[in-house]
Amino acid sequence: MKKSVFAVTLSFALGTSTFLPLAAQAESESIVYSAEWDTPEFIGEEFEAEDLDGEDKVWGFLEQHQDSFRIDGDVKDHFKVLDEVTDKETDMTHYRVQEMYEGIPVYGYQQTIHVNEDGNVTAFLGNYAPDLSDNDKLTKKPKLKADKAVKEAIKDLEDEIDEKVEKFEVKPKGNLYVYIHEDESYLAYEVELNFLDPLPGRWKYFIDANSGDVINKYNMLHEITGTGTGVLGDSKSFEVTKVSNTNYTAKDTTRGKGIETYTARNRYTLPGTLGSDTDNKWTDGALVDAHAYAQKTYDYYKNAHNRNSYDNNGAKLISTVHYGSNYNNAFWNGVQMVYGDGDGSVFRPLSAGLDVVAHELTHAVTEKTANLIYQNESGALNESISDIFGAMIDDDDWLMGEDVYTPGTPGDALRSLEDPTIAGDPDHYSDRYTGPNDNGGVHTNSGINNKAAYLLAEGGSHHGVTVTGIGRNDTAKIYYYALTNYLNPNSNFSAMRQAAIQSATVLFGANSQQVESVRDAYDAIGVQ
Repeated sequence: MKKSVFAVTLSFALGTSTFLPLAAQAESESIVYSAEWDTPEFIGEEFEAEDLDGEDKVWGFLEQHQDSFRIDGDVKDHFKVLDEVTDKETDMTHYRVQEMYEGIPVYGYQQTIHVNEDGNVTAFLGNYAPDLSDNDKLTKKPKLKADKAVKEAIKDLEDEIDEKVEKFEVKPKGNLYVYIHEDESYLAYEVELNFLDPLPGRWKYFIDANSGDVINKYNMLHEITGTGTGVLGDSKSFEVTKVSNTNYTAKDTTRGKGIETYTARNRYTLPGTLGSDTDNKWTDGALVDAHAYAQKTYDYYKNAHNRNSYDNNGAKLISTVHYGSNYNNAFWNGVQMVYGDGDGSVFRPLSAGLDVVAHELTHAVTEKTANLIYQNESGALNESISDIFGAMIDDDDWLMGEDVYTPGTPGDALRSLEDPTIAGDPDHYSDRYTGPNDNGGVHTNSGINNKAAYLLAEGGSHHGVTVTGIGRNDTAKIYYYALTNYLNPNSNFSAMRQAAIQSATVLFGANSQQVESVRDAYDAIGVQ
C-alpha cells in the first residue's frame, strides 16, 4: 500500500597562464555569471598553474579573472585563504577563500578553488560582491561596540518571544562583518543567541554596527555493545561503559572522542544525567535508540566517507532524550542533539527514527563544512542535504520520519524525497516558494533538491526529462564531496548543480554516466 505523507515542519563553499576547456563542461556552462552581481559564480575552465606553488595558484587564478570580478588593485586585498585540503583519493586540492573588504570578512561570501593532481586549477565556485567601496554608507570602522550590539540583539529577542532569557548556552559575542542584505551592504555585528528556556532557540542576529538597528534575524534551530529494546520494540546492540557489576553507562569510548547519551528526565536542562542501567539490559527505549543510532550515523560517515565524527576530528557526539514534557521536536543546537518524547499523537519519541537522528547529525556536518546559511535557497539546501543523508543511512525507503510521525496513523511520514508534492512541497524550481515564512522556505523548497537526489539514485522521468539512476552509494559520494569541497555558505540551487557536476567529474570521470545523470537530474527539476 502506498504510504501517505503529511506536511509537518520538523526542525530536524601568478604570471602568464592559458585556459583549457574542462572536458566535463558544455560550452554554456564553462562560466556562469551571478544574476545578482554579474560576476562569475562558477568558472569551469582549466587554468595552467603547475609552475606555481601552494596558494600562489589561487592568487594567479584570481589575478587572471580580476577584471571579471571588477577588482582594482591587489587581489590579496580582496580575498583571504581560509583552508586548504588535499583529498588523497582523488589527489585534488581544495582551497576555501573568503571575500574581504578593508580587512573585514564579507558574511557568507566564500569561494572554493580546486586544483587537480597536475597542479592546475579546474574550477571556481562562489559569489563575489564587487564595488563595495562605492557604498558611502559602508563605513570602515564601527561606531558601536560589540557588547552593545549583543545587548541590542538580546533586547530584540526578548521582545520577539515576549519572555526574558535568563541563561544562554554559549556566551553571546559580536563578530564584525560586512553584511549584505536586500541589496544593501552594512558594517554589522553577527550575534548568535543560543538558549533553552523559556523555549529552545538558536537565533542569528545582524546588528548595524553604527546605528544598533536590527538588519536581519532568524532562528537557526534545526527542528528535528550492550543490548536493549527500542521504542518500537526492536532489539539493538551498542557500546556502553561498565563502571561496576551493577552500573553501566551510555558512554561509548570506541568511536572518535566518544558517544554519550543523557536523559533530561522530562526537564529542560542539558545535557541532563548520563544514561545508566544496572544489568546492561537497557529498557529505556528512547535512550537505546538515540545511543544506537548515533553510533550507526557515526559508522556510516566513517565507513562510507572516512569522516571522523561531524567535525572530522573525532568530536564527541552528545545526545539527550526525554527533553521537556510531550515535546514534539528534535534539534541540533550547535553543541549536541536533543530529542523530545512527543505527545503520542503527533510524534512518538523522536529518537526512534534513524533518519531523524541522521538528519540532525548531518546538520552538524554541514555546519562544519559548507556552513550553508539557514535562509532562502542556501537554507533549503541545508535541509535537503540532511534529508538526503537521512535517507542514505536509513536506506529502506525515501521517506523521512515515518517511524515517529503520527503513531496512530500507519504509513505517515514527514516528507518524501521520491514525491515531495505529497507533502505539499515543490519538486521543480518553477514552483519554488518565494515568501518570507519558514526562513524563506527552507523546509518547503528542500523538496526541489530532494527530488534531484532521488532521480539521481533511482532514475525516472520528470517534467519530460529521463534520468538514468546511478544508485544510492554513488549518489551519496557525489553529495558528500559537493558538501565538503564545493558548496559555500551562500550557495543556491544553481551552485548545487555545478558542485554536483564537478564532484561527479572528479570522482567518476568527465564522460561517466554519473556526470550525465547529474546533469539530467538537475535539468529535470529546472535548475541550470
